Amino acid sequence: ARFFSFCKIKEMSDTVHTSILFAAISGVVMMIVGLLFSRFALELMETPDEVIDMAALYLKIYFVGVPFFMLYNYGAAILRAVGDTKRPLIFLIISGLANAGLNMLLVVVFNMGVAGVAIGTIVSQCISCILVLRCLYRSEGSYQLRFSKLTIKSFYLKQIFQVGIPAGIQS
Repeated sequence: ARFFSFCKIKEMSDTVHTSILFAAISGVVMMIVGLLFSRFALELMETPDEVIDMAALYLKIYFVGVPFFMLYNYGAAILRAVGDTKRPLIFLIISGLANAGLNMLLVVVFNMGVAGVAIGTIVSQCISCILVLRCLYRSEGSYQLRFSKLTIKSFYLKQIFQVGIPAGIQS
């Protein structure tokens, strides 16, 4: 937001590309950690034996969608930083409706149970991710996303952490 308001086009572009690549990398890391340790975490929380298998299945499927979740959140934050709060909300509404529809289809029609709910969730996260990345890609401003420019610049990553870590702790 600071770079955008001061019309610092190069700095804005570098920050956008750093944050999107960091979101993708951290999403994949979190996915791997979640896949490896979800059952262990459930056991630590003393999840009852009668539901632990379903909970572990749900979490493993859910963690596959974490990279999409991260990319949506970072992309939506970029749009909000430049004053566009409407489109991220529209993307969430679309993905929420898709999630509800997929849950009904996969659970009620195809009788997939907890796996159907988890699959519906990651498909809806994928939809919101695609919508926000498409929006950034098609934008004409300094926050335009170009996949060929994805790189992590430590200077901008440090600034992202300086704002993001306290905000994350606060929320």
